[in-house]
Amino acid sequence: MSEKVLLILVDGMRPDSLEICNHPLIKKMKETGIYVAEAQTVMPSVTLPCHMSLFHSVPPERHGILTNTYTPQVRPINGLCEQLRLGKKSCGLFYNWGELRDLAKPSSIAYSCFVSGRIYTYKIANVKITDEAIKYINNSNPDFIFLYLGDTDEVGHAFGWMTDEYIKSVYESWDCIEKIISSIPDDYTIIITSDHGGHDRSHGTDLPEDMTIPLFINGKSINPTIELKNVNIIDIAPTITKLLDVEAADEWEGKSLL
Repeated sequence: MSEKVLLILVDGMRPDSLEICNHPLIKKMKETGIYVAEAQTVMPSVTLPCHMSLFHSVPPERHGILTNTYTPQVRPINGLCEQLRLGKKSCGLFYNWGELRDLAKPSSIAYSCFVSGRIYTYKIANVKITDEAIKYINNSNPDFIFLYLGDTDEVGHAFGWMTDEYIKSVYESWDCIEKIISSIPDDYTIIITSDHGGHDRSHGTDLPEDMTIPLFINGKSINPTIELKNVNIIDIAPTITKLLDVEAADEWEGKSLL
């Protein structure tokens, strides 16, 4: 199995927001691929620790990042991009929250693009970073792309999770997802997920509202009848390396879902 992968993460997107949001692409993705409504993230359910666990396939107590402030790993683990680089695969990272700059070593990334959500607003930055990712994919045909959309989390903190404003932000994030999927070659396997959920105007606890995340996997080689159970955010990196026919790191604790 050797494919190309686009991983899209919508920060703070709860699975139960998807039915209310009712974006037409959501139904299509559920029907044509694998969908998990009760995947789990890690504790603390905070953005940077969750992303480090996604990229390094270990819980926060192993990689050591427990807040949104990055600190170097005491016992370093190769992350997803480092493993893909060892396998001679090209990676691109596109994001609008600056703290994600430390997810991968610069030497493992062919191209990185940051559009500041704090300067442009995350709503505008979502659109800008999506457009940049589309241009890079069509010009360079990379093996792996990570696209981070930060507006939903920002709106959740400002207005509250599951409010009308939050649901609107989820819908607009899916507009970005629809745009990139329809604009790039169809040989990419698409993975869509979140880092955590949220409740009231916060997250970071072990409440189900904070810990439960959605996961979509769609592509030409994906059997939509597969049912996945006990899915965790640390399983995403091993799944991507398998799709790209690259070895997972020995220290990784997650499992491939395929």
